[in-house]
Amino acid sequence: MKDLVTKTVMLFSDNAEAKRQEILSYFEKTWAVDEKLYEQLASDENFYHRGDPLRHVLIFYLGHTAVFFINKLFLAKLIDARINPSFESIFAIGVDEMSWDDLDERHYSWPQVSEVRAYRDKAKTVITKIIKNTKLTLPIKWDDPFWIILMGIEHERIHLETSSVLLRQLPLNELVAGRFGSRCLEQGEAPQNIFRAVEAGNIKLGKTSEHPLYGWDNEYGSYTEHVAAFDATQFLISNAEFLKFVESKGYDAQKYWTAEGWNWRNYKQANMPFFWLKKIDGYWLRLVAEEIPMPWNWPVEVNYLEAKAYCNWLTETQGKTFRLPTEAEWYRLLAISKLPNETEWQMAPGNINLEHFTSPCPVDMFKQGDFYDVVGNVWQWTETPITGFAGFKVHPMYDDFSTPTFDGQHNIIKGGSWISTGNEATHEARYAFRRHFYQHAGFRVVASENALVIENHEYETDTEVANSCEDNWGAPFCTHENFSKQLATKILALTKDRKITRVLDLNADTGRLAFELAQYFDDITAIDFTARFIRMPIQLQQKGFIRYIIKDEGELVFYRDVVLSETGLEAGKDKILFMQDNANNLKSIYTGYDLIVLPNLLEELICPILFLKQIHERLSPQGILVIASTYDWESYEVKREHWPGGFKQDGEPVTSFEGIQQLLSEHFTLLEKPENVMITRWISTRKARAFNTEISCWQKK
Repeated sequence: MKDLVTKTVMLFSDNAEAKRQEILSYFEKTWAVDEKLYEQLASDENFYHRGDPLRHVLIFYLGHTAVFFINKLFLAKLIDARINPSFESIFAIGVDEMSWDDLDERHYSWPQVSEVRAYRDKAKTVITKIIKNTKLTLPIKWDDPFWIILMGIEHERIHLETSSVLLRQLPLNELVAGRFGSRCLEQGEAPQNIFRAVEAGNIKLGKTSEHPLYGWDNEYGSYTEHVAAFDATQFLISNAEFLKFVESKGYDAQKYWTAEGWNWRNYKQANMPFFWLKKIDGYWLRLVAEEIPMPWNWPVEVNYLEAKAYCNWLTETQGKTFRLPTEAEWYRLLAISKLPNETEWQMAPGNINLEHFTSPCPVDMFKQGDFYDVVGNVWQWTETPITGFAGFKVHPMYDDFSTPTFDGQHNIIKGGSWISTGNEATHEARYAFRRHFYQHAGFRVVASENALVIENHEYETDTEVANSCEDNWGAPFCTHENFSKQLATKILALTKDRKITRVLDLNADTGRLAFELAQYFDDITAIDFTARFIRMPIQLQQKGFIRYIIKDEGELVFYRDVVLSETGLEAGKDKILFMQDNANNLKSIYTGYDLIVLPNLLEELICPILFLKQIHERLSPQGILVIASTYDWESYEVKREHWPGGFKQDGEPVTSFEGIQQLLSEHFTLLEKPENVMITRWISTRKARAFNTEISCWQKK
């Protein structure tokens, strides 16, 4: 393992070619350590097993990290051809464990392991060529080609850790210990944990664009806070300390649990931490690929809900107020520990970056100032739900990395674990998971009588998303009626004498059309390319409201609340399945529809011609296709050779509709003359863009 240890790349340098070689080495080591992780599987057959019933089978993750690279390089136009469009669809999007009882019922036809490995080899060759031949300008900024390369590398390092947690949940006979480095062999009685004082101080968080290290979008912006004095445990909470909570029947006492925590505990019938095992000879601990007698002096690994219940139990039994630290308080611990950042280490100052062990270790092994394991060993849960700092912006090449977690239900973890590498091991790293989620994560306890203040910005501030919400759910701009409502009315008139059950909305945006159609049809699948948009109608479905901020005039804004029950569209909400997917490379499972609607989708596609040639395959016999399009190929930078029309051919004009008609003529019949409808797109109270979109309706022959 030692030869695969590395650190995240500095973005600044005086020598571009030396930096290129550094990035190439970083990529190759990342690729190698990711593949080495799966060597722990006893056979390739086990790639088709689930470590977690709410996540994909393991073969997905073997393919996903390579596909992520290729899809991002293609999106950034660094490559102009895919390797395997099928793989780049089925391995594109993972499953976020959004709820412990939200089972994934969809079925996938997974390829052979040998085919996925062959794909990885091809992808590696492509990526290596890009690294070697693409122009490198220093410093690397987030709109540079090499930012996309670093994005792919850091993404793979995230999955190195999350996939190790999935392996840890497989049956033990499906794994072989000892193939992924050396675990810690030191264990014994737990040390006496004490509280140490942390002085009050100011913290300033958020990277600027000049920061020397790669970062995910949620790390940028600005946030300041005065952190009041508090006390914190010197060590992370050990297995021995948590045993007292278990043996006091803490898992059976509802009073210690939040409402969310008690629901989870009852659903799981949990009575001890997930990785604990109770055997005849006592407690054992499940590691990634082996079980060992319980190391009582190692940190306990739990989810947030269990950590919070422990704090509440401790509060009752000791008569003081105990809780988890906030993100800001963790940064105060970091400040007084005076730890260097990852790129400044001679050797990792804690059990992190795979530099010491491939397991946790005793809580009193790595002293960092007056505390232990401020960084490393296991992640530390905080009280802070993740949100963006002021000035937060999504990266256009990965616009759904952070925003789906800005829902008040994903709490931040800090400090990294033994397998945290790359960006994860930096001081600025901000990762968050659902509170019931298991990671290599534990906690330390804070004692403070100060009121806990949690910043949870529920109003959507992403301008594109907020403006889309206003277009879909706000009052009509000027005299133009809501476009989705107009389109739904058109569809209802067209289909009133036809049997329509299954409907596919292939550009769901923030969901208005799907909710309109769900009042009349029983099965709606609504797909959008980006999770930034699709999470808004999902929130409407689940919570019944959304909030967003839009521009009024100058520096003034409006705060909008949309309540689904007040729209008259609540009745059909359970008939809609909202999904994120890429219409350019749509999965084969989306077939057999009676009605497919393309609301201003064609102009957003890479190749509208190819899409139109294949769309009949997704419709049932006599199925209906409704196309709405502005034909604005140039604004969306559709390559000229992919335009259906809007040009002269043999000296004669060919309109976009005529081109579409020719493309569809083999499989479709035009039902009626196309109709133009006005659309407005919100910019501010004083300004909007107006478009004419043409609606055409077709029936499959």
